[in-house]
Amino acid sequence: MSENLTEHEGLDQQKPAERDVTVSFGIPSYNAAKDLDRCVASILDGADGAQDIEVIIVDDGSQDETPALADSWAARHPDIVRVVHQENGGHGMAVLAGLREARGTYYKVVDSDDWLNAEALASMLKALRSFIATGERVDLFISNYVYEKVHEGTHTTIGYKSALPQNRVFGWEEVGRFLPSQNLIMHSLCYRTDVLRRAPLPMPAHTFYVDNIYAYVPLPRCLTMYYADIDLYRYYIGREGQSVNETTMIGRLDQQFRITRIMMDAYRLYEDISEPHLRRYMMGYFTMMMAICSVFTKLSDDPEKPRQLRRLWADLKEHDPAMYRRARYGVVGLGTNLPTRLGERATIGLYHLAGKIVKFN
Repeated sequence: MSENLTEHEGLDQQKPAERDVTVSFGIPSYNAAKDLDRCVASILDGADGAQDIEVIIVDDGSQDETPALADSWAARHPDIVRVVHQENGGHGMAVLAGLREARGTYYKVVDSDDWLNAEALASMLKALRSFIATGERVDLFISNYVYEKVHEGTHTTIGYKSALPQNRVFGWEEVGRFLPSQNLIMHSLCYRTDVLRRAPLPMPAHTFYVDNIYAYVPLPRCLTMYYADIDLYRYYIGREGQSVNETTMIGRLDQQFRITRIMMDAYRLYEDISEPHLRRYMMGYFTMMMAICSVFTKLSDDPEKPRQLRRLWADLKEHDPAMYRRARYGVVGLGTNLPTRLGERATIGLYHLAGKIVKFN
């Protein structure tokens, strides 16, 4: 794992005096000059001048005006905004840099081209402050996120009312079934900081899709959770070259394979995870990762990709036969690995139909 993690220099600015911080917002930023102001302003507006938050902008080796913009935010709000300038390491290294510097009881990642809803943020802060004030330990705060297709003027909310209890603390034993569109992704999660720090996160440098590791590996450490049905995170979709753009995903399929392998190696779910509801959820998440690998192998023109996919399935079978059987021969696995050219076309058609319904790219 150590070869995937890199150490970076500390803050360019001196840390302010220690104070109680409810939540640290880490903003990974690479060439984000066009969007950074909106992102930071959305957090400060939602916090309404509160001094118990901090914003950590991580300038990940940007080549545009991002470093200057970040420094200007810190100069205007020195008690709240801090900046890390580091050599480019990719999204995962920027997330880890923010986590390393965080002083909040909770830590939430907000990508620089996304933003938070002010009213929902105020609601989240009220809940987190209550947990701290009463001494009630909540390891994971969950909220909704919204796909913002600005160029289309459409909004698609992903919520969890059908799967999770609302507005109270609960454990995995109370969790229901998640739809394939309801995975808990980075945008819906706010972890207790000590949960994330309890064990290293295997986030590789210069690799996209590390948010899947962030949303998967720490879950067994989360014993208590709280779900608020608020549309907090606004996830911008439609930027050219965005990591979830179909053409971009085809070109980065090797990275998708790499992330899926890291998730596979993290657990033998049927040996390591005893809580059945948690195991079922994690199995569903991992199955979707394998399905993505299968679908985009079919979309790719690279003749090496089918061989790599077969190797991935074979390695999964050796790693955990039970995980293999459920991922490969469940409904999703069968539907995304149909044989023959006709089957491939059917798989791709189903994927595009799902994309139109859920609007995930």
